[in-house]
Amino acid sequence: MSLINSRILSRLAHRRVVRHWAALARDAGTTGLHRLRQQRTMARELRAQLDALIHDADNRLALPLLGNTAFRKPHGSDWSWRPELWRGPLPVPGMSSVPNGKMLGDEVTLFHDCHFSELTLRQLRNQRESDLAPYGLRLDVFRFDGSFLSLVVDLPQGALDGLQKKHLIRMDTIVEMEKPLEIFARLNIRHGPNTEQLVRELPLHESEIMVEFDLAYSRLNEKRIDKAWIDLIFEGPEMNQVTIRDLTFSRRPRAEL
Repeated sequence: MSLINSRILSRLAHRRVVRHWAALARDAGTTGLHRLRQQRTMARELRAQLDALIHDADNRLALPLLGNTAFRKPHGSDWSWRPELWRGPLPVPGMSSVPNGKMLGDEVTLFHDCHFSELTLRQLRNQRESDLAPYGLRLDVFRFDGSFLSLVVDLPQGALDGLQKKHLIRMDTIVEMEKPLEIFARLNIRHGPNTEQLVRELPLHESEIMVEFDLAYSRLNEKRIDKAWIDLIFEGPEMNQVTIRDLTFSRRPRAEL
């Protein structure tokens, strides 16, 4: 009840302040110069605070909303997902000299075979008007003495529930790079003792970076599926900075012929 009263009093006070300054503005043409000079000083002090508030409010309100799960997905999708790293702030937003197998958050792991790691991972706040994802991921690679570098994203249980060979799994992403490199996406689905793998190269030269995995071309045992993950494999990553602004997944059944 006290919170409601406080809000009511705050609105009433705001209205009184607005009426006060509106009256001063109306009378500015006839107000004495000494008094008018005082009012101008007060108005400038007030405007400085208002401008600061408006500036910060505009910046924050222009950012993508935290926890946003909205993104464009194909018609007929029966599952869709944006990983936590791209949805909201992580307790540990970044790390340097990242060792092999180190996780950032609960769903993303970096794998490599470097003898000496000169790799950094950092979650960053997206600020572009075109971004739907609140956060992005930046990978900095300096000297690279390994033979492979991959970022693994574990898919949730929802991706596995009801998964069949008739399904298409789609991955959409927004990627920025300092210099060109090749990135491959590999879908891994473990069923019993076996793991099915489907590999696609990301079309980084296209405006829409999307790949689809057609499970009809796999030997998937639908009754024994227990885990799935995506490998993002970076070829020739040395001395490069890669920013993944968004990463989303969706699933839909293939149209019947």
